Amino acid sequence: MRKTLYAKFILGYIIFGFFGFVVVATFVSNMTLEHLKREKADALYAEANLIAKTYASDLYKSETSLDTVKRQLDALDTYLSANIWIINPSGRMVLDSSEPINVENEVVIENFNPTAASGSYYIVGNFFGYFDEQMLSVFSPITNNFRVKGYVVIHTPMKAIEASCNSLLNISYIMLVILFLLSLIILIFFTEIVYLPLRKITEATEQYASGNMHYEFQVDSEDEIGYLAATLSYMANEIARSEDDQKKFVANVSHDFRSPLTSIKGYLEAMLDGTIPPEMYEKYLNIVLNETDRLTKLTNGLLTLNNINTKGMLLDRTAFDLNQVIRDTAAAFEGICRQKSIVISLMLTGDVIYVHADMGKIQQVFYNLLDNAIKFSHNDSIIKIETNEKSNKVYISVKDSGIGIPKDDLKLIWNRFYKSDASRGKDKKGTGLGLSITREIIHAHGEHINVISTEGEGSEFVFSLPVSDLEEDE
Repeated sequence: MRKTLYAKFILGYIIFGFFGFVVVATFVSNMTLEHLKREKADALYAEANLIAKTYASDLYKSETSLDTVKRQLDALDTYLSANIWIINPSGRMVLDSSEPINVENEVVIENFNPTAASGSYYIVGNFFGYFDEQMLSVFSPITNNFRVKGYVVIHTPMKAIEASCNSLLNISYIMLVILFLLSLIILIFFTEIVYLPLRKITEATEQYASGNMHYEFQVDSEDEIGYLAATLSYMANEIARSEDDQKKFVANVSHDFRSPLTSIKGYLEAMLDGTIPPEMYEKYLNIVLNETDRLTKLTNGLLTLNNINTKGMLLDRTAFDLNQVIRDTAAAFEGICRQKSIVISLMLTGDVIYVHADMGKIQQVFYNLLDNAIKFSHNDSIIKIETNEKSNKVYISVKDSGIGIPKDDLKLIWNRFYKSDASRGKDKKGTGLGLSITREIIHAHGEHINVISTEGEGSEFVFSLPVSDLEEDE
């Protein structure tokens, strides 16, 4: 079973809570108990020192009575909630704040050893077997003439310190639970901001991987996840559009190949079965020849576009006279222009103007633009070709006064095989590749081509080429 990111995050959250309680129950518990024990020992040791230097010292100097000291210790016992002793170095009890004075029944602490604290001033235990419970006991020596006469020992039950420790730990546990619950905000935040958008993205990628490129999803976020979702959606839309274009491409190619092939097959079958008499062969063979020219033109256009897409367009840049190329290309259309009574007007800058470009490719550009202009121009009309030099560039305009291009089609005319509805009646032999190839050639030169058109009034194509210094190129 696949482990989701959300399950891992929940597991991490549970582990965080578990180890939080473990840390509080062990390390924090021990540290708190040790802190309270040392704090209590310091307070009792200060009291023991004070007693050793005052009441106990006066007692051993015989400057005060045993009863007086007993009353003082009883008062301190109540105040400190602790048991106060004065004992001799041998372990014999002199005074016990919890017991009345009884000189007849002597109490001796067996195995009493004041050095048992190992350099510390307190010990924890049953104080050499005297108590039945754990006690915190502090020592303070009673000295006179630099000799130890006895000890002030103060005892307090460890259970009181442990109770205080448990109270503090309960506060720690409550704070930990509160923090654990508050950290749910992070989990909720992660769920809403990260996990749910990621699940949408994952589901979308699964749809795209299965081939459903039209699957739509939306992530309302302006962070990296939102950007990822938008990018993924854009990528899928582009792939879907590419697939649609590919389908259209195949359909258009099939249609444009099928039409002339059907025509060729029909005429040839008619010749073979005698439907077309021999005296009409020349006419229909010319039609067949025209259809084969159309197929050749379509094939060459496809090969040109394929080479552009796979290898990029290789240009053979040289310096040549642009005006001469324009004149030669216009002359190639003299016959068809005469048939339609169309005049090509040349308004060229100077007698010669040299540009640095691929002459063969630029000839193809002019051929495609003039071919389109003549196809869609009315009889007895004028096609204008104009050049203007500005800022080391030559701007070329090819303008006709034909049927024009519908506004909705202006952005589509550069697409392969595209033919507007208005042009289909006139462009029966067109492949729909001319303008696409033209734009690729101009872009390969690092230049741009634009179109200005008004339906019913005509179209103007404008592109630029870099001016060349003939002497430098030579």
